[in-house]
Amino acid sequence: MRSIQLYDTATRELRPFEPRDTEAVGIYACGPTVYSRVHVGNARPYIVFSQLKRFLEHEGYGVTLVANITDINDKIYDAAKAAGRESADLAREMTAHYVEDTGRLGLDRPDHEPLASEYVDPILDLIGSLVEKGHAYAAGGDVYFRVRTLPEYGALSRRDVEQMDQGEGVEGADLKEDPLDFALWKAHKEGEDTSWDSPWGRGRPGWHIECSAMAEALLGLEFDIHGGGIDLVFPHHENEIAQTVAGRGSPLARTWMHNGMLEATEGKKMAKSVGNIRGLAEVLDEVGPETLVLYFSTGHYRQPLAFSSKSLEAAGNAAGRIRDAARRLVQGPSPEAMVPHREAFWDALADDFNTARALAALFDWIGEANKLDAPAGDRDLFEMLHVLGLESLMDREEAPPDVVALADQRAAARRAKDWAEADRLRDELHERGWEVRDGPQGPELVRTA
Repeated sequence: MRSIQLYDTATRELRPFEPRDTEAVGIYACGPTVYSRVHVGNARPYIVFSQLKRFLEHEGYGVTLVANITDINDKIYDAAKAAGRESADLAREMTAHYVEDTGRLGLDRPDHEPLASEYVDPILDLIGSLVEKGHAYAAGGDVYFRVRTLPEYGALSRRDVEQMDQGEGVEGADLKEDPLDFALWKAHKEGEDTSWDSPWGRGRPGWHIECSAMAEALLGLEFDIHGGGIDLVFPHHENEIAQTVAGRGSPLARTWMHNGMLEATEGKKMAKSVGNIRGLAEVLDEVGPETLVLYFSTGHYRQPLAFSSKSLEAAGNAAGRIRDAARRLVQGPSPEAMVPHREAFWDALADDFNTARALAALFDWIGEANKLDAPAGDRDLFEMLHVLGLESLMDREEAPPDVVALADQRAAARRAKDWAEADRLRDELHERGWEVRDGPQGPELVRTA
């Protein structure tokens, strides 16, 4: 196994990846709250941690990836009420859209995609442990976590406890012992159509306790990697850590990885609250999965990534280069001259999962392959692309009959020296995502989009 190091948000340093069990590496990545269709920025953690799983598996580890779906949340109640719908019905519909939209990325599903609504019993068990140990208290049907009972609270985000704002507004302010405390359980309110029984009255769980309970239920305590967007460090992940340490006496995760935000304009993150979003399905319709996954891979996962039509166009051109290179390869291994570029690719991923540097090595590999007198083997390229979820760029898609007919018409026009008609047919082929290129066996149709 290659020596791997990953950046840990908790310690602010690169640390050797030393899993508790090489055959059972656990990764938990926070997923979306399903009150509307996901935007393209929501795809970044999905892609990052799916690729990370593939890389670790390539290196010989057994990996379980858990990516939750938050289907109990204030935003869902509010969106359902505004639409005149039942909250559970809205959550089910948006969950189905999320699975459909992310499924189009071609990265396989996570091993588990738990719904918060299916884990209420483990949530209640963890809350009960916190109450029993004095780290939480009931008030008016709500249950709150006593932040000041945990001296290490704030270690992940490195914030001054006195300056912290849990983002709960005035809700429950009159019930809290301390404004710093946050909700573990919320009493049922008029107009809310979904709730559960609990020892403290009918209600529903808070957001943070959901992930602590689901992660523990599926991966146990001290699992290897907890991931999510950098915007979740506080309060969500800070509170997850606090709940598990206080309730179980053990850390939740060994390493905390956070991806940077997708920025749409003027350095602002892409978010529904900002109003600068583009839907994931919309972007996939526009550029296709390979271009989008490659675009996300062009930046280091910890850095913000600028989203623009130019960046997507550049990714599309890069995908085209890979497709072109794949067409010239033959089955089998590549010559020794290719080895340094292949190793540079894997070394880049081992160094804090640097996909940007890995892509540079991949294109160096392609450049070296283009210089060879005889076609290089395709095995290295397939392995590299598979880890990134881009192996489909090596597929040789058969053109449909109507496209073949257009190509034949264009060939006939060229033979008749009807250049205007040949150009028109060429443009029509391009609009359909195809072009005619000279190949080893003569002209062939090649997918361009």
